[in-house]
Amino acid sequence: MKKITSILAIILVAMLGIAGCSPKEKIINDREGNEVKLPTKMDRIISTAPSNTEVLVELGLADKLVGVDTYSGDIEGINKDIAKIDFLKPDAEAIIALDPDIIIASGHNKTGSSEDPFKLIKEAGISVVYIPSSESIQGIYDDTMFIADITDKKKEGQKIVDDMKKQIQEIKAIGDTITDKKKVYFEIAPAPGLYSFGNSTFLNEMVELVGAENIFKDQKSWISPSEEAIIDANPDVILTNVDYVKNSLESIKSRKGWENINAVKNNNVFLIDKNASSRPSQHAVKALKEMATAIYPDKFK
Repeated sequence: MKKITSILAIILVAMLGIAGCSPKEKIINDREGNEVKLPTKMDRIISTAPSNTEVLVELGLADKLVGVDTYSGDIEGINKDIAKIDFLKPDAEAIIALDPDIIIASGHNKTGSSEDPFKLIKEAGISVVYIPSSESIQGIYDDTMFIADITDKKKEGQKIVDDMKKQIQEIKAIGDTITDKKKVYFEIAPAPGLYSFGNSTFLNEMVELVGAENIFKDQKSWISPSEEAIIDANPDVILTNVDYVKNSLESIKSRKGWENINAVKNNNVFLIDKNASSRPSQHAVKALKEMATAIYPDKFK
């Protein structure tokens, strides 16, 4: 009897020990360097940028999304009735009401704000991780693996990155053989407020991968060039992802003074997919392929 009592006591102590344990909370640094305590479960996710939403969907987590930014509404795979939130002016009360376990935020959410737009949400005990805008393809890989790691989808994330690397390497192998580099101007906002990019951007890296040269490669990041600077640079190819202007290609070709630009004279003005070229996610490969075939149709078939 004494032996049985001892055994029962041991079992009881063990059971109490198990009951007293809770999943260990994990402290990480997000992609911005902030220290964040991850939730022990991640069944309800909010994404505040389409690039992050695209990665989450590709990881097989569309069913975990309870809210997304307004620009994610067109992403295939998410519930069309999902809550869509304007993260330029986030409503903390509405976000908290969705009861998220975590918010995967973007550096864009801080644009024009001196304070953390998710301060009240963090104070409510909701984890928020920040992913700044990637400036390189390596950054896209790292962002993807970060999201995969925190959502326990590391294997799926590695597959996404490996697939990207394979396709990019195939394009780079051809681009590396090109010695007569065409000059390229990429327009991401039309006249009169022209907008383009220089170095330290993943789009500039993509131009170089296909074997071409950005006419603004000596300038840094996102820029507002003058029409005179573009005319003087005389690009061989003009690319644009402006799809909200009617006949955007004709609009470019009909600008006064642009008729002598090589790209216009030779009708080498092309439209590149807006979403693929503006969102730093795995879909950037689609834009890379379009850029390659537009710039060097004889090399990339």
